[in-house]
Amino acid sequence: MAHQHFIIHKPYGYLSQFVYELKRKKRLLGELYPFPEGTMAIGRLDEDSEGLLLLTTDGMMSELVRSKKVEKEYYVQVDGVIHQEAVEQLQKGVEIGFNGKKYMTKPCKAFLIHEVPAFGARGKKIRDERHGPTSWLSITINEGKFRQVRKMTAYVGFPTLRLVRVRVGNVHLNNLQAGEVVEVADFQIENK
Repeated sequence: MAHQHFIIHKPYGYLSQFVYELKRKKRLLGELYPFPEGTMAIGRLDEDSEGLLLLTTDGMMSELVRSKKVEKEYYVQVDGVIHQEAVEQLQKGVEIGFNGKKYMTKPCKAFLIHEVPAFGARGKKIRDERHGPTSWLSITINEGKFRQVRKMTAYVGFPTLRLVRVRVGNVHLNNLQAGEVVEVADFQIENK
């Protein structure tokens, strides 16, 4: 059986899964496209996060993409005007909580983005200018602890308002619109 692979732009407010067994109604990936049976998300984006999500019917592909050898890049809108010292802290690694313990994040790539990315409006309004300025930065990591990027920006004093994954390895979000799904022959993920 040939495996199938998909690139999607996960919208805000969706879970990165196909089954949710708790009582509250949640929006799931299966509402976006008629995925074949056995399709799984490679990694996760939490309900409040958006952007590039890879899906596959191939468990081996999932293992490859989730490895620490594959970079994941996020564009992050933070509360306030972030300064270079905070960006440098992120680059070196910061201490976050993970599974009830302190965890030092690995060094990462981080830089300011001076032009607001053209993602369009989010499903739920973040806030407006009356609440003060915001800024955008790019953070590229090789690990993926639970809500890691959000915890990292909070640690340096700039809580995340919006988080959009734009790249996994050499696969880019490009101009995919929120909710759009594209089937591809292969991801052709390159390790660093």
